[in-house]
Amino acid sequence: MISSVRRLSKTMVGTIIMLLFFVVILFGFALQDINSVTGFGGAGQSSTLAKAGKQEVTEREFSAQLQRRLAEVRQQNPNADYSALAGEFEPLLNSLLQQKALAAFAAGQDIVVSKRLIDAEIARLPQTRGLDGRFSQDAYNRFLAQARLTDGELRAEIERMIINRLMLAPAAAEPRIPVGIARPYAAMQLEQREADIAQIPIEPFMAALGDPSDQALQTFYRANLARYTVPEQRVLDLARIDPSAVANVAATDKEIVDYYRANQATYGASSRRVLSQVVLPSQQAADALAAKLRGGQSFAEAAKPLGFAAADIAIGAQSREQYQSLTSKAVADAVFAPSVKAGAVVGPLRSPLGWTVAKVDSIQEVGGKSLEAARGEIAARLSADKRKDALADLIARIEDGIADGKNFAEALAGTGITPTRTPALTAAGTARSQPGFKLPPELAPALRGGFELGQGDDPVVEALGGDAGYVLVGVDQIIPAAPAPLAEVRTAAVRDWKMREATARARAVAARAAAALSKGATMADALKAANAGVALPAPRRESVRRIQLAQLGQQVPAALRMMFSLAEGRSRMVARPEGGGFALVKVVKIVPGDVTLQPGLVSRLQAEFVQPMAGEYAEQFTRAIEQSVGVERNAEAIAAARRRILGGGS
Repeated sequence: MISSVRRLSKTMVGTIIMLLFFVVILFGFALQDINSVTGFGGAGQSSTLAKAGKQEVTEREFSAQLQRRLAEVRQQNPNADYSALAGEFEPLLNSLLQQKALAAFAAGQDIVVSKRLIDAEIARLPQTRGLDGRFSQDAYNRFLAQARLTDGELRAEIERMIINRLMLAPAAAEPRIPVGIARPYAAMQLEQREADIAQIPIEPFMAALGDPSDQALQTFYRANLARYTVPEQRVLDLARIDPSAVANVAATDKEIVDYYRANQATYGASSRRVLSQVVLPSQQAADALAAKLRGGQSFAEAAKPLGFAAADIAIGAQSREQYQSLTSKAVADAVFAPSVKAGAVVGPLRSPLGWTVAKVDSIQEVGGKSLEAARGEIAARLSADKRKDALADLIARIEDGIADGKNFAEALAGTGITPTRTPALTAAGTARSQPGFKLPPELAPALRGGFELGQGDDPVVEALGGDAGYVLVGVDQIIPAAPAPLAEVRTAAVRDWKMREATARARAVAARAAAALSKGATMADALKAANAGVALPAPRRESVRRIQLAQLGQQVPAALRMMFSLAEGRSRMVARPEGGGFALVKVVKIVPGDVTLQPGLVSRLQAEFVQPMAGEYAEQFTRAIEQSVGVERNAEAIAAARRRILGGGS
């Protein structure tokens, strides 16, 4: 019973959660390009699908809802299209109609959402915040563009969300489950049942069967051709075009030397100067400071009366480029002039911020690399770049040849690349003629491209991703889907025939035993009366409480489920989907549950019922609102929209 209640909660509660947290779901949709999402809802698609009061659900609005849902689905399956939403068409339409009903009821009760409240909701969205954590208009504009929403559309969605929250949250808040309701369910969970169970598996019947005659096997094979149909197969021509095809391309000695000379900033020797500096507003003050420094006073002592601490004047080791970015080119040229030695005072010099006085505390000479020391590094870098260019040129030459009408072999002529021909492959990359063959995973793009080509189509170059290069793909042969010859599938056909025959015999034995049970026979006597002709497992007596089934989750055997569906003394035959064959169940005793044995179970059930009861309250409240405002559906428009979207009937 608990599982039934939980299943009930998954219907409306899912809708209620979406209503209460609509914006959270909306902004969780993939912000990917959905320009390819077309098919309906354009400018001409504005017909009314349904109405709730004066609120309309238009096809254009429903189209936008489906587009956002499809974007979300494509996060998990990038190839998904509208057909993936076939099962969600009605739930999404119902959800949107419920929102319209709530909005219509709120309008009738003068419930208004202010602009300031909507602004506050927008400001709380993470996607609308800048790097400082505050609302950013630029971030908001980017979010709207990525989500394919206008400001008005977003505000309308948020307004509906707030109305839903205001209307439904109080109706579903903290439902109380009386003890009088929870106690019977608790007693039901503690109910204990005893039953005789007999298993009738198909394995003993299969073991007793001989091989079918040729005629019987032929008849079975012809009746089950779809089971032995081999999917379409293709023989593909493949040519890997990876970096090994241009491995002989390397940088020349001249290129290495030219690169070394052009990058002396990287490989040549450099000079860095440890500097102290003060920028003063007037030349007079700067002249006075420079005079003190040249007179032998330390920079820190001379600058202290001017309000500069030691940390203010020390700017550390600087290259010419670094120092120029702090001041100006003229000042940097003067400080880094070859004539300026360690300990020299430079300035005063006019700079953008005033008058600069600098002192070269020391000079650090950083040695570069000689050409020979850097040759290996430069050669590797230049060779890698040249090979990338050479590979791109090779691909372009092959594609140009194909565009000029060359076939697979002609396009590869002169490249030194050796092509391979696959055995007949399925779309999964397996070969029926070579059971051990499996196309390497990195060639998945080649397999996909090969199955997109038609017979006689030009070969195509497919990228393999990363540094794996490319592959030229051509179709040599297409083998249409067709039933495999009986000789090829004889072993499987014999096994399937035996499975069918054994299942039929097991069913007949189980039916005879079930008939005997229904007339009052014991389980053991019923099995004897069934005259199975093979050894069957002995029946056993099971004693189970209903609460134990919940502990098994989805793995409850069919026989145990049947135990709790029968009255005392009743019996039933049931199929065993978990292992094949059948089972016989006869309930011999039912002991009602006693809640005094587990007093905590009642309170636990009260807690478990809160969520489904909240969903029930919200669902009933929503239905009452729909009845109050009046809901109308345009069945023809809905059916037409479904056909346009899903391509099927209504």
